[in-house]
Amino acid sequence: MGLFAALASTPAYATVTIQAMTPSKASPQPLGTPITWLVKATDSSSNDLTFNFSVATSTGTLIAFSAYNIGVNSAGSWTSQPFVWSSINGEGTYYIQVIVKDFVTGESATKTTAYQLVSRVAAGKAVVHSSDNVLVAVFSAPACALGSTMRVAFYPTSNPSNINYTNTKSCTGTISMNFYVAGMYPSTAYIMYSQTMTGTKTVNGAALSLTTAALPSKAKGGLFPTFAQSVAPPGNDPNPMLLWAFTKIIVPVATDLNGKIMWYYGTGNSPLLLRPVGGSNGTTMLTIQNGQSWDSTNDVQQILAEIDLGGNLIRQTNTGIISNQLVAMGATDATPCGQIIQPPKVGDACLNDFHHDAIRLPNGDTALLAHIEKLFPPGTQGSNTGDPVDILGEMVIVVNADWQVVWYYDAFDELNINRVAPLGETCSAGASDCPTDLFLASVCNDWTHGNTVDFVASTASPDYGDFLVSMRDQDQVIRIHYNNGAGTCAPTAPNCIVWAMGPPDELPPSNFNFDNLYNDPWPWYSHQHDATYSNAGAPVTLNNATGGLLTIFDNGNTRFASPPLGLGSPGCLPNDCDSRGMALIVTQEPVGDCATSCTPGTVVPIISQGVGLQSTALGGAQTLSNGNYFFQSGISETVTQAIEYLPVVSVPPTATQVMNVTSVDYSYRGWQMPNLYNPPTL
Repeated sequence: MGLFAALASTPAYATVTIQAMTPSKASPQPLGTPITWLVKATDSSSNDLTFNFSVATSTGTLIAFSAYNIGVNSAGSWTSQPFVWSSINGEGTYYIQVIVKDFVTGESATKTTAYQLVSRVAAGKAVVHSSDNVLVAVFSAPACALGSTMRVAFYPTSNPSNINYTNTKSCTGTISMNFYVAGMYPSTAYIMYSQTMTGTKTVNGAALSLTTAALPSKAKGGLFPTFAQSVAPPGNDPNPMLLWAFTKIIVPVATDLNGKIMWYYGTGNSPLLLRPVGGSNGTTMLTIQNGQSWDSTNDVQQILAEIDLGGNLIRQTNTGIISNQLVAMGATDATPCGQIIQPPKVGDACLNDFHHDAIRLPNGDTALLAHIEKLFPPGTQGSNTGDPVDILGEMVIVVNADWQVVWYYDAFDELNINRVAPLGETCSAGASDCPTDLFLASVCNDWTHGNTVDFVASTASPDYGDFLVSMRDQDQVIRIHYNNGAGTCAPTAPNCIVWAMGPPDELPPSNFNFDNLYNDPWPWYSHQHDATYSNAGAPVTLNNATGGLLTIFDNGNTRFASPPLGLGSPGCLPNDCDSRGMALIVTQEPVGDCATSCTPGTVVPIISQGVGLQSTALGGAQTLSNGNYFFQSGISETVTQAIEYLPVVSVPPTATQVMNVTSVDYSYRGWQMPNLYNPPTL
């Protein structure tokens, strides 16, 4: 039922009543125990009920975990979706709060229940135990002195030199220290011990033993991928772990450089792993997942969830909540799709789903992408059907540490709607890489297809805390004036789009020249993925070029297209028939106001390396700590590849594969890193 229709049929004094709030296990329980909470409630109106779960520690700090997910109705009694809560943050009394809300009437009810978690430390000695994830253990040590810090060291019994360390935590003096130990092989014996650091002194705790279990035949949330090694890695690679963002029925995993699984996330609801996030409390993962959002009939990619290495929920929100916050801020294109009155009319717009990317900003905020649909008059973008034209664009949305919206960019407000996608892609509901449901028409123009949002550090002049957004279907990377939140992209604000980069040179709307040093017949990227600055945009000098180093996976779809748009085949021979890993230096930013006229900037190629196949969608790109490059191909007719390249000084510059792991299952994006506790940074 739409919002306005529901308001017309709502009793004047509707009430919400909580009938029961029940944990799956009675209090108290040891730290790290998963507890499932269910809440039953009634509403005197006939509207949907939503359930918001928060948890407060003994200090009283209330943290929202699960934001207003719609419940399940049975004969007028509503039951929340299961809220699974697990914590290793220390023993004590926690307070679980639920708010049950009817968004139509605004009525709500609140209930809070105390729950005690007890330490796992036995007789003052550290202990280690397995978790529900067979490749993750929980290590618990006695409290350490205030002012000191602690971490856990662990290694396979068969290879003591292969030692890894968890994140470091500050000691409180009173509360036990608890860590997720992750990044272990299945069916393998490990030694682990605490390390307490006080000034320059390190004290090792007693060594404990743990043998991991065998990898299950499948995970609760899907199947495990399989791997093959194409190029064996060097034995001393400083980045010996791969993180793979497999999708749909294949679970995300981490492997070594030989393709042996060392971690997995097996309990999500078709999770799309977006980015790993480092922090003092350990690495977390930003994901998009399936689930019911308030006031939407779509349940695919409606949930943004952050999880820890144990696979436990840290925080969650949904498209319905984000839509309502945006509308309250004045966003006209972000109405929840369930509120669109059918049949839709020209000008209607709605927020469809979350998609492709989310990143953690230095101040703790989170930036994410969301699809928006908007209905335009017949003839828009050259349509000749005579019907209104449904066009798919996106928003960049910034939420604060409590996941409340504080800033947004709307592509429909800022870009030229008449610049059609060069290859004219369209989406039908449920098609690959398209929203599962369309709400304004049966087919839409896939206009921008944003797939990456990147933050450029405020110290990296001249970008000053702005966003880069990769728009696949436009063959462009654009810089958006965020300015650490001080920039405005309101509909009437000038200069929201600082510049646009991509083919062709100089001609609108590109504001860059590609310094084609090696006479490549198609030097630019097209239909690119994972366009990100290395080191947050800090200048580097490579091959006598100085500036921000931009890594990109060049899928090359437009380059592969028939002339005159692309090179075609065999026109792409001898060097341009494959997707490419690219590293580019922005030696000169555009000068002037590019909204009217500016002097073009300059892009210099460092490497433009074919990966040996055509990957028409998905992909990853990354600069590594040893100066090498990592590229992951996505969807192809054969395999997904994770490749490490050693750049070779030559004319033109080339690169040599020093590692290549493949999978017949496709991965959306990937990363190469030292371990799970040192993920790539912005």
